[in-house]
Amino acid sequence: MLKILKYSFYDLMRSRWSYVYFIFYLILGFVLLFLNHDLSKAVITLMNIIIVLVPLIGTIFGVMYFYNSKEFTELLLAQPIKRSTIFLGQYFGVASSLTLSLVLGLGIPFVLYGLFMSDAIWDFSLLLITGAFLTFIFTGLAFNIALSNENKIKGFGYAVLLWLFMAVIYDGLFLLSLIVFEEYPLDSFSLAATMLNPIDLSRTLILLKLDISALLGYTGAVFKKFFGTNFGLIVSIIVLVVWTWIPIWRLSYKSKRKDF
Repeated sequence: MLKILKYSFYDLMRSRWSYVYFIFYLILGFVLLFLNHDLSKAVITLMNIIIVLVPLIGTIFGVMYFYNSKEFTELLLAQPIKRSTIFLGQYFGVASSLTLSLVLGLGIPFVLYGLFMSDAIWDFSLLLITGAFLTFIFTGLAFNIALSNENKIKGFGYAVLLWLFMAVIYDGLFLLSLIVFEEYPLDSFSLAATMLNPIDLSRTLILLKLDISALLGYTGAVFKKFFGTNFGLIVSIIVLVVWTWIPIWRLSYKSKRKDF
């Protein structure tokens, strides 16, 4: 699997889109750190961009790479190599290259501005960690969608629809449910609903780390009580790990049983 991972990693790193992705975050990091004297505001702005953009890029790159390397994958399938090894190697190669572009693109401005010695390094580190988790999660979901759909147009459509649901529609349904059932105790429901969406969970973790949960109103107090503790942080990281593991497990399971 390591050889396939390295091939996929270097193959994507040679792509111009990887450089565009890296340069975008590099410029964004320099601009935001230059314009904002308060680093917390820069982190919030970066969060709003990363929370939406990282899942979208992971989804599109995952589907695009899977379909574009289909002929090479079929060649590998004819060799005495485990199917799960092939697909997992490609998945980790794509996810790792995207994560590297994100971390370097935002990390270089942070280091050059000398902010790694400030207290804000923990907030910034959490931002990069959640961004890496979202990259691995949505790249894995994209690979699963592509593996389950031979038709390229269908695969792209389902992948974009998944991102749209997680990033936009889910929040609307969540808020609507809170309004409709406002007369009932919704503490447990709010926590569970947040954990069922990795984008919402990542956003909540960063907002609470910046200690601006008051902006979230009543639900912010509930989240602060749970996610603001060390136990809540550990549980949240475990949930993100589970979100990462589920697509990997299904990718391995599906690849072994799919008729190519």
